[in-house]
Amino acid sequence: MKARLAHHRPPALRRNARLTRTLARLGTLGLAAALGGCSILSPVPLLELAKGTANVTSVAVQSSSGKASDTVYHLHSTVKTVCIEYNPTAPVADVVPALQLELRKHAIESRVYQANAWNQHCPVWLRYTAYMDWGTQPYNDELRPYVNNISLTLHNDRGQVLSTSNYRFDGGGFNSSKWASTRDKLGPVVTALVTGFE
Repeated sequence: MKARLAHHRPPALRRNARLTRTLARLGTLGLAAALGGCSILSPVPLLELAKGTANVTSVAVQSSSGKASDTVYHLHSTVKTVCIEYNPTAPVADVVPALQLELRKHAIESRVYQANAWNQHCPVWLRYTAYMDWGTQPYNDELRPYVNNISLTLHNDRGQVLSTSNYRFDGGGFNSSKWASTRDKLGPVVTALVTGFE
């Protein structure tokens, strides 16, 4: 049916339709040659893709979560609330919020108090220390801080140690937690602190 209708078009319309199709094909070929030559013949896009892929892979590999170490757990009743003793000498600003989020995952409510502000309504206290170091991420020359050591200790109101656990930067390798967030480093340590299992 289309073939019959095409013959009934005036010759001028048929020529314009052919000319339009021909120009569209030439334009498409021209664009393909211009763009394709740039990306196929030039190695720059491939090099950028390789660098980007390597950067994402190395950061993903080096951002694994931390591990708890040196955990000591003395049997005690289940902890429901904890008073966190704020450590003004710890240079890591996000330790307390990360601690509170991780404690909440274990259904433990927490409050923060100044050092030596012992409260009679706090049966369990959490003390922490945190230390930072500086290093460069892969494919980056800029020095950046990272948490390299965190120690957590639970005490009862009489000062007896209920449990203690630590995070220490493991020194590298493919499972390095060097560039993981503070919360990712603290998560396993808090779990070990409240359960006794690393």
